[in-house]
Amino acid sequence: MSAGIAMDRIAELSAQVARYTPLVQRIAQRICARLPANIELADLLQTGLLGLMDALESQSGDDSEAFIAYASTRIRGSILDELRAQDWLPRRARAKEQSIRKAMSRLEQRLGRAPEEEEIAEELGWTLGAYQTAVRESGGQMLYLEDLATDNEAFVGRYLRDASADIQSVLASTEFARDLQSGISTLPEREQLVLALYYQDELTLKEIGSVLEVSESRVSQIMRQAVLRLRSSLGDWCDDDD
Repeated sequence: MSAGIAMDRIAELSAQVARYTPLVQRIAQRICARLPANIELADLLQTGLLGLMDALESQSGDDSEAFIAYASTRIRGSILDELRAQDWLPRRARAKEQSIRKAMSRLEQRLGRAPEEEEIAEELGWTLGAYQTAVRESGGQMLYLEDLATDNEAFVGRYLRDASADIQSVLASTEFARDLQSGISTLPEREQLVLALYYQDELTLKEIGSVLEVSESRVSQIMRQAVLRLRSSLGDWCDDDD
């Protein structure tokens, strides 16, 4: 490749990166909104840009729906992989998250329904405020639900009961989707609504707060609590190493 051709390619790549940077920003902001305050948006943006560049190297950006979907998957995957590699959830928050999931599971078996916040806090021996703070500081499992939206192998691998199973076979099956749908159907109505508004209607946390007439932080807490419930109900799939 001549120097002139190389320079043209660099200029073309730079223009494409600039064109799709708003896509990286949207994805990074959506992920960052569900993470603890110690995670910097700038770091997610940098990692997301690397995913975008990988996508552009593999396929030319042409503004088609197919490319945007492909690039979105690569951007999201790059960010999530980096978060996992950094083990960003503090040990103390991870321990509390595990305690919450176990309490939810005990109460669901005992009550035959999804427990209320007050019941979970009482089961843990915490005040309601302490419980709500712990939920806000968790958020780890939101990443796994985000993985589901991309149908990527990392997500399926996380939930395989048999690590030697063929990932593609699992992707082709309906067993996990059925179990997930069953888990969602048992969530309290408000939590189902929040997940639907976020993942199906793609509203921001602020927009959902306006719909429900609650604060953005309360919406975040409701989402995290919903996913902790799902994490508990999908226990048979999880390869927990907590």
